[in-house]
Amino acid sequence: MPDQTLTTDAIGPTIDQAPTTPVIDPQARARELAVLDALRSVVDPEIGMNVVELALIRQVVLGDTLTEVRMVMTTPFCPYAGALMQQVKEAAEEVEEHEVKVTLLAERWDPRDAGLMW
Repeated sequence: MPDQTLTTDAIGPTIDQAPTTPVIDPQARARELAVLDALRSVVDPEIGMNVVELALIRQVVLGDTLTEVRMVMTTPFCPYAGALMQQVKEAAEEVEEHEVKVTLLAERWDPRDAGLMW
């Protein structure tokens, strides 16, 4: 049942129907999940868990010719940052079949987020 809103105008109370467009684009969500599945192959060598399970991937921004993966590291001076970012880029490009930009965010990683799934 679509959302309805009760409004009042000069005629009296009326019920406005909310638009029935989906909130989430199913094709975009499928692409995002495909990228995340590919990123599960990228494992942090010190912890032994993949970057998705560790909650290092913060956002996947899909585009037609460029996709961006925004991520954090487990520590500010992670010695494997360059290698992890390159692996994330390569894994995402295999799925997207176009250029992927990996952006390292200045956020702090919280180990309590590890294990939470998308």
